[in-house]
Amino acid sequence: MTAPRKTTLSRKTQETTVTLSLGLDGSGQGSSDTGLPFLDHMLDHIRKHGFFDLDVKAAGDLEIDEHHTVEDVAIVFGQAIAEAVGDKRGIHRFGHFRVPMDEALADVTVDLSGRAAFVWQVQFPHGMQVGQMNGAIFKHFFETLAARAAMNLHVVVPYGENAHHIFEAIFKAFGRALDQATRLHGRGDQVPSTKGVL
Repeated sequence: MTAPRKTTLSRKTQETTVTLSLGLDGSGQGSSDTGLPFLDHMLDHIRKHGFFDLDVKAAGDLEIDEHHTVEDVAIVFGQAIAEAVGDKRGIHRFGHFRVPMDEALADVTVDLSGRAAFVWQVQFPHGMQVGQMNGAIFKHFFETLAARAAMNLHVVVPYGENAHHIFEAIFKAFGRALDQATRLHGRGDQVPSTKGVL
């Protein structure tokens, strides 16, 4: 297996500084400190339910708003996924998980295809405000992550009322789907594509 399966990456701009460590074969250890408590809470769900060792540290221009911090965390996270799976030999490639959170239900499907595509079919009947954050930024988070990881990512929420519950179901389902897709299947080290490369 030639994939490193873990990586640490940093990104520094005039707007943010982000450092992220990702271990695909972990046990859910790590922490999130972005200055945005709700984002930290959601990243913790990915870590815990995906069984990733994930540490995220970010400092950004939150006096303006959360956009730059959320976007740059997504950029670094997506790049870390791409680097950690390496040449993708022996991985499942595909992952799908459905998670209920009280009245909300989320379906997330991942394909580590090497091609970025993003589908977001999510409705918020009572608005997207969660804590001090405008939850609309999370669509951009996942779209950016999918682009940087070069993955197909489909997020579908057929129903739900509470914005917190909807987002929590999405992030949990993403963690589980990503775990499935990155997991080694143990039946050889072939690239999971008829092309022989992803």
